[in-house]
Amino acid sequence: MDILKIFIPTTITFIIGILITPILSAFLYKHKMWKKKSVAVTTDGIPATLSQKLHNDEEKKTPRMGGIVIWASALITVLLFWFGSIIDGPVLDKFNFLSRNQTWLPLFTLIVGALIGLIDDYFSVTERYDQKAGGLSAKKRLLLVFIISLIGAWWFYTKLEMTEIIIPFVGTWDAGLLFILFFVLVMLGTYSGGVIDGLDGLAGGVLAIIFGAYGLIALIQNQIDLATFCFVLVGGLLAFLWFNIPPARFYMSETGIMALTITLVVIAFLTKQVLILPIIAFPLVISSASSTIQLLSKKFRNGKKVFLVAPIHHHFQALGWPATKVVMRYWVITMIFASLGIIISLIG
Repeated sequence: MDILKIFIPTTITFIIGILITPILSAFLYKHKMWKKKSVAVTTDGIPATLSQKLHNDEEKKTPRMGGIVIWASALITVLLFWFGSIIDGPVLDKFNFLSRNQTWLPLFTLIVGALIGLIDDYFSVTERYDQKAGGLSAKKRLLLVFIISLIGAWWFYTKLEMTEIIIPFVGTWDAGLLFILFFVLVMLGTYSGGVIDGLDGLAGGVLAIIFGAYGLIALIQNQIDLATFCFVLVGGLLAFLWFNIPPARFYMSETGIMALTITLVVIAFLTKQVLILPIIAFPLVISSASSTIQLLSKKFRNGKKVFLVAPIHHHFQALGWPATKVVMRYWVITMIFASLGIIISLIG
């Protein structure tokens, strides 16, 4: 029954995502919801000539806001089974996975992140606020994520009374008040990995594998509702990926990336397997790290770069790798590291 509870909602989410995409896609193209120009400068103010050549947003005319497919299909599925449990009673109640102790918090985080990201995407395509590229500046987005992380940390610390962190192969560490700081740092770090959303099919495939891994961990730990929620997100991601593989019909953009990265952190803490997050989400870590290394290198080494372009997936692209080759190899690497993370969670 647990398997059915997981895979029926997952399949329905995928179907809903496929069905709502033509409506969303028509709306996005009708209203020209794409960036009108490529990024002009890098984060340190230097002209981004290589990035402009690789992205070329103004010529592709590919809409943003594709992440709506993911969280909207997941939200519809959650509400469908919740309403069904109220109307039909015992039968559909068995499939209702909206529970206070497992899924309320990640669902709330998903919606908040999605709405903030959606506002940023709207500003981006209408070229508001940030004069260079439109949308909210990176500092403003990080500030918003910081506020969300503080609220989340407070909830875990006070409401769930969670202060312990499982250290694989070592044991449990009671972090006390440091738990709040740790939570904030993990959420900011994971969100920074959202720079992986740069090639057709890359972020969708990688995140589907990551959420699938945490879904399996939750299932093994008998957190059935949380496992179902993870796989429902996988269903939404696969529906998005169906239309995001080259040539992409739309991009995930901030409404998807912010929603998914911050929700991933909440899920990792709920499973108490947060220290294996850097392993399971290794592509996010390496993408964020490569951007940081590039920025620090140019700042402290008189403009010298470590990578041709950062994040690192664009470095491979600049080396001459076809985008599809980069994407599929990222998928493979993610599967390997996700498997490793699951193994550690079992024996650690």
